[in-house]
Amino acid sequence: MDQAISGAANGVSGAEPKAPEGNGNGYAKMRAVGVTLPPGGRPIRLSGEAPVDFLGQVRDNSLTWLNFTVSDVERDGTLVAKAFGFSENLVPALLKGYLANFEDRDVELGMLLPAVRIKKVEFESFPLIILVKKSFILTIHQEDVFRLVNFSRYSEVFVKKLPESMSSEDKLTLMLARIIDENNNRNFEQLREIEDQADWLSEALVDANAERARLGQDIYEMKHTLIVYLNTLWRTLDTLNNLRYGDADLISDNNKVLAKVNLLVENVTQQISLSEHMSEVLASGLEVLQSIYNNQLQVLNNRMALAMTWLTILGTAVLVPNTLATVGGMMSLEGSGLTWFLGLIGLATVASTIIAWWWVTKRVKLPVQADKWVPPGSPSKRKGKGA
Repeated sequence: MDQAISGAANGVSGAEPKAPEGNGNGYAKMRAVGVTLPPGGRPIRLSGEAPVDFLGQVRDNSLTWLNFTVSDVERDGTLVAKAFGFSENLVPALLKGYLANFEDRDVELGMLLPAVRIKKVEFESFPLIILVKKSFILTIHQEDVFRLVNFSRYSEVFVKKLPESMSSEDKLTLMLARIIDENNNRNFEQLREIEDQADWLSEALVDANAERARLGQDIYEMKHTLIVYLNTLWRTLDTLNNLRYGDADLISDNNKVLAKVNLLVENVTQQISLSEHMSEVLASGLEVLQSIYNNQLQVLNNRMALAMTWLTILGTAVLVPNTLATVGGMMSLEGSGLTWFLGLIGLATVASTIIAWWWVTKRVKLPVQADKWVPPGSPSKRKGKGA
């Protein structure tokens, strides 16, 4: 690091945004951990609260990684990046990307990767900034993101295993691949949350008393969350494709080292396939729900048709004797004539009912129950009759 970097770390002229809480060095409250490898020495674990805590320890070392947790990625991240000699506009330029971004400026490299968190069907994506210079990797994320925890724990062991004869570009690329892999694995774990919710919805679909309108809304929200999650994977894949061939000057062109990056690409591709398969499963769930709705409407329609059919038969049965009674009221009927006429009305009632029932059953196959409707023209399956 040169003197200009040290001057930036100790405070630069001009108005800087002030945070409610600070650490006495002009920076908002933050935490940082990392590891550095001195030339010919053993890895040293680092921790502190501001860039000035590290500048003297990491200058001219063969490999260094620092992870800063800040309150505001754009404001505090810009200050931290500038303190370590990165361009002042690098972090804001990365944050303009949608979910992910890649900036190669020859002597420095910047990446924005999504740090995904899903709780039930609520999707959140936080920015993870990765800045790279010669022999130096700086990662920045906000306090809500818990990433790189495992790597920070084993970073000394990782650096210790790197061969001394390996070039600085190879070491840098391997560490960068490990950091990206750590973030990707945490993102992949979020798919389990969607799977858990999908299992709950499957159980709810089996329940006949479940509220169908609410289930439809839940399936839509889950599918939307899955689509956004799938979008983050595609954006991550685009960023990794910018690294996989080693075209950037800071990235190794060693095929064995780049194989690690290719493996990251394959892992993301596999997760995309799994997510797309789950999207198809959720789509089939919507189709099942729609089928349930259609079945309920069909049952209701069958009940209405069944009721109208019997009302038609009863109406016909009542119409004939009512007509005869009206005609009989115009005549003077006494004694045997009245008895004969009443018998005629009863016989006409029975005959008209039988004829109406026979005619309707010839035209429409009446079901035994409303949910076992036999369409017109289909063979009847009544009890006691063959198919």
